[in-house]
Formats: sequence, structure tokens, C-alpha cells
Amino acid sequence: MAGALEGIRIIEFANYVSGPYAGMLLGDLGAEVIKVEEPTRGDPFRGWGRVEYSPTFGSVNRNKKSVTLDLKSETGKADARALVTTADVVIENFRPGTMERLGLSHDSFASQNPRLIWCSITGYGNDGPYALRPGYDTVGVATSGLLSLLTDIGDPKPMGISLSDHLAGITASNGIMAALIARGRTGRGQCVETSLLESTLSFCGENAARFFENQKVPSRATRTHQAQVYAFTAGDGKAFVIHLSSPAKFWKALVDVAGKPEWLEDPRFATKETRGKHYDALNHALSDIFRSDTRDFWLTQLQAADVPAAPLNTFDDVFSDPQVEHLKMRVEVSHPVLGSVGLVRNGLRLSDTPAEVRTCSPELGEHNEEILTPLKQKIL
Repeated sequence: MAGALEGIRIIEFANYVSGPYAGMLLGDLGAEVIKVEEPTRGDPFRGWGRVEYSPTFGSVNRNKKSVTLDLKSETGKADARALVTTADVVIENFRPGTMERLGLSHDSFASQNPRLIWCSITGYGNDGPYALRPGYDTVGVATSGLLSLLTDIGDPKPMGISLSDHLAGITASNGIMAALIARGRTGRGQCVETSLLESTLSFCGENAARFFENQKVPSRATRTHQAQVYAFTAGDGKAFVIHLSSPAKFWKALVDVAGKPEWLEDPRFATKETRGKHYDALNHALSDIFRSDTRDFWLTQLQAADVPAAPLNTFDDVFSDPQVEHLKMRVEVSHPVLGSVGLVRNGLRLSDTPAEVRTCSPELGEHNEEILTPLKQKIL
């Protein structure tokens, strides 16, 4: 079954995560994604694993074709320019000015390919006081304020996932799809720009809006108190979470499971607002209760009472979880050297034009002949 973006050609001049993730999301939807790589080692993430494949590289480069071009040589630049003339979309994630120095700027193609959509992902934006700084995930998470919501400022810890990189990739793919729809109406392409800073800060809109309203600086605890979110360790050492949110029925059900009916009349806990003010006291009391038995025991009781609760899964838990198995989130894809590799499928489901993991990440330069030979023949 054809994908939603069947017939769309994307040229990707991008390494690491943000640009490749954007390209991968669009490739899952059927676009032809051609990844341009440096000839000797390719995307630096290729070197993070076994043979030429690494999970880091493979997780964001499936459903792509790889061509190698030396963009420092005139031949390589000429081939790149010829390739871009065939494109619907270009994705690049270099520092501002890099593509211009290579003679591969959007302006150099706009007149000969007015339908071209050019997506640029940077660290901080294409201009401004920080524009030329190196932009990596952790600086995006920190500068945007997101890290302040995920760690304790007094004892800060970096995150175990590249949030800014992935958020920038998602934002870029949304922008590209919007530009493709607009092109269908106007016949014209356009520039799509985002950055680690912009995409991550926009993700923090709820906390920003609250800060604009009351000028109180939010922390990791702010939303947990307001949304009545809790994390506990049961008596067997296994962790689980509860999210009461707003409906009073969840609080009443939790009180019943905890065996504390008197809490319904306790002025500290009588309303959502007072429970927020006395969050630490309630959290401490519940922690003592939940240490008295196993996680499975408590989750069975909580879920039977319709309290929003779940195990705090590690990845060995996740992929044996019955719902994850039911959703078929893990897919196995054939690999020419390793036999097969495991990947997580696209989280989107479309009834008529489904997202699909068709191929694993390509070997370096695997598609040189397929992609570059027709271009050279056309030039000749």
C-alpha cells in the first residue's frame, strides 16, 4: 500500500539526530529520502556501534538511501547541486552559513526549482547573538528551560534521551508537511526553519504561560503538585506512578485503596488545591502505605478502582508489556550483515496510507549507482 508521501523526494544533508529524525519520520510515510554523506566515514553516528551499523544511527536512518559526496570538491558540489534540482524537499542541520559556503544555499536553487521546500534546523536559529554557537541536544534542553522542569536545580542531572534533537526533528517534519500542503495550493516552495531552542521552548508552552501569568519560576515540582502526580517505590523495590489529575473520583478511589477514609475530611487534603499545598505530607504518607506490599499488588488494587496508575517501566519491562506487544511497537528489519535489527515503529497509524518500516538504515554509499548514475547521464 502506497505511503502518504509517495512520490516526494527528500535530500538530506544532515548528521546526528535532528535532521535525520525529521527525514526518517517522512520516510516512514513513504517519501524517498536520500541521505548525502561524507565519503570516508559518513554520518559520525555510524561509528557508534558494530560493523557499519549502530543502534544510534539505525534508529533515525531507516527507510533511506545513502549516497556519498565530497562537498569540499568541485565534483561533489556539482553532483549535490544536480541532486537538489530533482528534490521536493531539502533537509539540512549545519550551523548557519555552512550550506552557503558550500554553494548550496536555498537562494542558489530557488529560481531553477521554485517548488523546492528547504528545511534548515540549527541550534539557536539562523541569526541572533547565539546563532554561530555549536548546537547539541543538551544545550538546547538547558537553554530552553526544559531541563529545569525535569531535574532538581540544586543537584542537576542531564537527561538520558536527546529531547531537543527529537523535538526539533518532529517540529521540522510538521513544518515540511505544512509546506507541502501549501505548495499544493500555490505551486511554490518555501523555507522551513526551526532550531533546538525554538522547538524545545515551544514544547514548554504550558509552563511558560503559567510563568507569564504569575511570574513564578516553575520547577520540576510545580506541575507534579498541580496535576497531583506521584511516583512511589513498592515493598519489592519496584516503582510505579499515579496521576490523579482533576476529577474528584480518582482521589476518592485512591483514598479507598489506601484505607484512609478519614483523609476525605482532612482539611489538608479536602480539595485539589489544598492537596497541592500539602503535597509533601500526602506523598510521604502514601509512600509509607505503598511500601507495605508489592507493586503488582498495589497496581491491581489501583487499576481495579479506576485510579490512573502504571508501572514505571524500564525497557526490559516495556517490550514485554501486553499493550506494547498488542500494538506491535517492536519491528524486526532485515540487515545485510547482522541478519536483522530491532526498531520501534512510527507512533502514527493511518488507515489508508500507513507508516511503514521498509528497510533498515543503509550502508554507506549503498545507493551511489542507483541515484548518481542517472544524474551524470542526464548532465552528459
